[in-house]
Amino acid sequence: MPENDYDAFAAAYDADNENNAWNAYYERPAALALVGDVAGLRVLDAGCGGGAHAAALLARGATLTGIDRSAGLLEIASRRLEGRARLLVADLNDPLPFEDGAFDVVLASLVMHYLHDWSPALLEFRRVLSPGGRLVLSTHHPFMDHQLSGHDNYFETYSFDDTWERGGRTIEMRFWHRPLHAMVEALTSAGFRIETISEPQPDPRARTLFPEAYESLTTRPRFLFFSAAKA
Repeated sequence: MPENDYDAFAAAYDADNENNAWNAYYERPAALALVGDVAGLRVLDAGCGGGAHAAALLARGATLTGIDRSAGLLEIASRRLEGRARLLVADLNDPLPFEDGAFDVVLASLVMHYLHDWSPALLEFRRVLSPGGRLVLSTHHPFMDHQLSGHDNYFETYSFDDTWERGGRTIEMRFWHRPLHAMVEALTSAGFRIETISEPQPDPRARTLFPEAYESLTTRPRFLFFSAAKA
């Protein structure tokens, strides 16, 4: 199976994300808290996957557009959202198929660590945001990446591989590590003003539901969150 082939395991990936500790009780609530009040706002869910974040944003009153590279995940999102959102296949390495200022908020949840270079995507996010619009993104924490990869030099930007087990299948994944200063420089160079850098704690309910995961999430860095305004 090719690396990062989400189409090949879309259903298993979405089912796992729906209720696990890392997504349902850690990343998703933290990302949605940073996004905040979206009632009446135009939101781009960049890397929307199976639509879990999108469903929550729609419930909060957003007008939502979702994009993802995986047609398989978008099919799942389409069934979940039942026509309430516009969904498109799109690659964050390419120009986005939207007009300037088309959105008030861009959410990029756990997608940036698949990109070798953040600059093209960030410049496109800024372009499609309205004046004063906000970008909220979550990504692998660089300390987690560096420990997982075993690479010698934290300060380099480098790719590394990992193996996932989903739905009884072994899946090869490739990610890009970049140090914290490189993330900050990419955001500011693309014309964003960073408002928040967050290392959140998981939902307290995870302590009972997933005690081992809870202990890990409360003692070791996993994901890193940014909220940034279009400067």
